[in-house]
Amino acid sequence: MIKRTIQSFLTAAVLALAMPLSVQAAEPIDDTAALAGVEEAKGVFQIDFTEAEKTAFYLEIIRGTHANFERQGLDPDLVIVFIGPTVQFLTTEADEETVDPAILMRIESEVEQLAELGVRLEVCAVATEVFGVDNDTLFDGLELTGDGFVSMIGWQAQGYHPVTMF
Repeated sequence: MIKRTIQSFLTAAVLALAMPLSVQAAEPIDDTAALAGVEEAKGVFQIDFTEAEKTAFYLEIIRGTHANFERQGLDPDLVIVFIGPTVQFLTTEADEETVDPAILMRIESEVEQLAELGVRLEVCAVATEVFGVDNDTLFDGLELTGDGFVSMIGWQAQGYHPVTMF
């Protein structure tokens, strides 16, 4: 019960952080200076985490970033590339003895919501092989890519701005 209460509190805190700041503050807070003259919101996020909770947290934050771009008049074009041990948290066959099933459900839900928003979510096949993840068990909404590093370089060559998460 306490664990569930703490998780509910953390989820509420994350969603409050992801909520547009203009909703939270009396005066609108935005990114006018950074977005001056910007016509495209193209970004590629590289996620390489060893913790499921951190993965869930940052997927929620990325969804908030998507919303903040929209709120400020830009149509976000975002890609997420999952590499390394993070791929262990993106499967219906995750080890529920070492990872809280509630956190895995949060990750799966975030993947679904991000995919519905049009965010492309790629999983590195090199990482799934190294970490023993069956590609057929990846969550819906995830796309398998041959090599996450190649993918990152390719998206950057196409004008996507890299955001490395660590």
